[in-house]
Amino acid sequence: MTAPVRETGRDAPGDRRYAIVAGGGTAGHLQPALAIAEALVARGHDRAGIGFLGSERGQDAATLAGRGFPVTLLPGRGIVRSLAPRDLVRNVRSVGELAVAALRAVRLVGRARPRVVVAVGGYASLAGAVGALAHRVPLVLVNVDAVPGAANRLFGRFARASAVGWEGTPLPRAVVTGTPVRPEIAAVDRSPAGRAAARRRLGLPEDRTVVAAFGGSLGARRINRAVDGVAERWEEREDLALYHIVGRRDWDDYRDERDGGAGADRRIRVVRVPYEERMDLVYAAADVVVCRAGAMTVAELAVAGVPAVLVPLPGAPGDHQTANARVLERVGAAMVLADPDCTPAGLATILEGLVDGPGRLGDMGRAARSVGRSDAADAGARLVEDSARPADGGRGRGGGGAR
Repeated sequence: MTAPVRETGRDAPGDRRYAIVAGGGTAGHLQPALAIAEALVARGHDRAGIGFLGSERGQDAATLAGRGFPVTLLPGRGIVRSLAPRDLVRNVRSVGELAVAALRAVRLVGRARPRVVVAVGGYASLAGAVGALAHRVPLVLVNVDAVPGAANRLFGRFARASAVGWEGTPLPRAVVTGTPVRPEIAAVDRSPAGRAAARRRLGLPEDRTVVAAFGGSLGARRINRAVDGVAERWEEREDLALYHIVGRRDWDDYRDERDGGAGADRRIRVVRVPYEERMDLVYAAADVVVCRAGAMTVAELAVAGVPAVLVPLPGAPGDHQTANARVLERVGAAMVLADPDCTPAGLATILEGLVDGPGRLGDMGRAARSVGRSDAADAGARLVEDSARPADGGRGRGGGGAR
């Protein structure tokens, strides 16, 4: 049986909203959504007047809890891109759940009468966009990848505007607002003093070139294996240090090498951790990072001004990670290494060209900063305000559906 909608917050769901923010499911969708919502509050809008429409599955409930925004969670799950019989059966059920969620979103939008709906991607954004169109409420899309997601491609033609992270994102009425990042990332201090302080807190030497590597909370096995090989190749180098965020999935594989185990006699300094919540310190401490090319990671690298070797995740929908990586590559802020080429030899060759090239990393860091947008949340909030229909509900500049 389909689970009921869960509604929380200070206001009853029928109270008038300024905005409904629809979408979520992953940190890549929730973080920009929350950043724009908080920016709207900072610009004078009532927190209780900004409602969230999310999914019962995923991170939405835990992430939104206690933030003071009214929240409605819809049942269901997204479509799996697979033709396997089991997945086809699941997708049939998902389509039915999506229809139920869309009907409930239509009802919610009708009761809340928002001046604007903001769709940030993810399962619930489909339902929210349907609700906006059904009631002729202006729709604003938020797209942080260089390649639009399926929901944004579907509804882009109907949107009042599309807030995009990067130039060239193919959506109608696109406005480059940048990708909102966490405040602590925008405040990263990569000055000599800031870098030294970050290295002390991470247990890294202050007088070496630091390479940081990570692949998300679970980790990336391809990157892990390549970094292991680089550490062996560089074992006699006393001028380098590696900060390797292994990921929780593969952490047990490193039981004998956890900072002081096997290989402790190497001259290179290697620090391994399973997970790192203090990414602001990592960005401050590192001279260059090796990582995947998710939208949030690429945006953080740009805002913090960190040179990178980007290894796009193969098989990502629309190959969006490669498109994200090319944004930084085009301006000279990153090198792109295809996943099959991310071998110990392949990664070491690229890194040696960077760490041993005088001035190269400094130039890359400045190039990264040139495309970073530390004001992205406020820029997105301004676009939402510009797109909202007038407070009297009339068909003024922001009224109606697509133009």
